[in-house]
Amino acid sequence: MAVMQLDPLLKRLRELGDAARAAIESAPDAQVLEAMRVKYLGKKNELAGLMRQTGRLPAEQRPEVGKVANQIKEAINEALSTQRGRFESEERDRRLGEETIDVTLPGRPFARGRLHPIRLALREITESFTELGFEVVSGPDMEDEYHNFKALNFPANHPARDMHDTFYISGGGLLRTHTSPVQIRAMRERQPPLAVLAPGRTYRCDADSTHLPMFTQIEGFIVDRDIRMSDLKGILDRLIRRYFGEDRPFRMRPSYFPFTEPSAEVDILWKNSAGREEWLEVLGAGMIHPAVLENVGYDSRKLSGFAFGLGVERFVMLKYGITNIRHFYENDLRFLQQF
Repeated sequence: MAVMQLDPLLKRLRELGDAARAAIESAPDAQVLEAMRVKYLGKKNELAGLMRQTGRLPAEQRPEVGKVANQIKEAINEALSTQRGRFESEERDRRLGEETIDVTLPGRPFARGRLHPIRLALREITESFTELGFEVVSGPDMEDEYHNFKALNFPANHPARDMHDTFYISGGGLLRTHTSPVQIRAMRERQPPLAVLAPGRTYRCDADSTHLPMFTQIEGFIVDRDIRMSDLKGILDRLIRRYFGEDRPFRMRPSYFPFTEPSAEVDILWKNSAGREEWLEVLGAGMIHPAVLENVGYDSRKLSGFAFGLGVERFVMLKYGITNIRHFYENDLRFLQQF
């Protein structure tokens, strides 16, 4: 192999460095600049090709070639960095020019959130009872048959226990069909006198324009000595007049519920879509059945109480003339923003 001369190799290295810097400084954009980086510093760059020829030099001359090659590589890197910074600066100036902000323009207003109509009704109804000293109590959505049915005096063959009315859960348990189980739990934990309000979600196998498989209910009850039907009527009269208006007539008519005796359904006088007045049922109520009191360890000969339950969706639908219960859960802002 012929011996390589030092001076010609150094000359070619310096010429390559000068050519690289000139090409980099004249690059018109970042894409061309990247191509220059690959050409002069990539895996198969020209500088590396020249460096491979140092093996043909005498050993004492090779360090000088390496020193010059490193200086050229640093100069190329510096030129690349400078040119890259220039492109970034130009791009930033261009973007700032296009994104000029007029600080004198008014700011974008934030849309105000609103409470859901069911939440509004829950708050309004709950406040009307807490003002009277009622305690708000909650209970589990997943219940057992004892609290949901047996303790509330539902006979074993009652239709409400059937699969087509109740959501049973595999492995035992069910989704509560009313908030009345909270009544049982509260009475087992507390001693009279007590006044309790139990709002919450309930579940039944039912779905049409006025029913959903999930709905919101409020249960209320009082237990003490000498509680009478007249006390219940006074409480309900206050509720209806406060929610539906002072001049809203209502009536109580006999009905049947396993957990109350006597039982009543409460109707209010309402104008239908044709403008004719008619009675509409809005809630159920009655005196707590003695068997229910005994089931929680109360002496039904000394204590009495009343209970009532209402569907919150039904109250809201009547008050605002809503004809389809599904509107509450479709998340249509055109509907929700009205409240």
